[in-house]
Amino acid sequence: MMASSSDFFHTSNLSSMLAQMPHALWRANEMAVYQASTLSSGFAVLDAELMNGGWPCSMLIELLLPHAGIGEIQLLKPALTAITRSQRIALIQPPHIPNGVACRAWGLAEKNLLWINTKQNADALWATEQILKNGCCGAVLLWQTQNHIRLEALRRLHLLAQAQSTYFFILRPISAQHDSSPAPLRLALQPASRGIQLQIVKRRGPSSHQTLFIPLKDMPVHRHVAEHSLEQHHAHVDQSALAAFTLRSTTPLLV
Repeated sequence: MMASSSDFFHTSNLSSMLAQMPHALWRANEMAVYQASTLSSGFAVLDAELMNGGWPCSMLIELLLPHAGIGEIQLLKPALTAITRSQRIALIQPPHIPNGVACRAWGLAEKNLLWINTKQNADALWATEQILKNGCCGAVLLWQTQNHIRLEALRRLHLLAQAQSTYFFILRPISAQHDSSPAPLRLALQPASRGIQLQIVKRRGPSSHQTLFIPLKDMPVHRHVAEHSLEQHHAHVDQSALAAFTLRSTTPLLV
């Protein structure tokens, strides 16, 4: 005698089937399982809120800022330090000149840092696309803090990132947090004494309404949100330590 469809889909039978294949079903109240590699952020409180306990590779990650220099680079410091040991990192259109002395102090391998400065935002997007297509960098940081980036451009960059083993971050104005975005992971950052405050705007998993405090040992006790920039802490020019490349000069490096 054959079992009826009602018997087949009985709750106990369905539970038994799911127990035999735990990775076949994702529940909205559970953190999604990410198939690609992840890299620890270096902060346990943040890793606990990220897929597989770290920054996900091969996807667009958005960091939303009120302005540059609130501690966003220090947030990425543990991951960037690990990546530069063996791979190159591209810094595209940063708001200030990278400081080679600070890079050395942080343990970042200067020879693996590529600084790309562009005159137009379209050139910065083009350079980002070429690097992602080439897969020549272990991480790419693109600053868009003063520019609006179209949804179509974000989708194209996310698709390119999915085809490579690259950690890809876009730093955007916090005013964009209510805009549509293909980024699976979006974090809103705010300055705080001795660190930063962080809210998860979007992730593959349950919604998060809590505000995380990430301690950053190199941050001052008091911070002025309206008047603070990377220049105060790490924008002094050290061109002998970290060479700058214009968009025109990046072609040989990408071949």
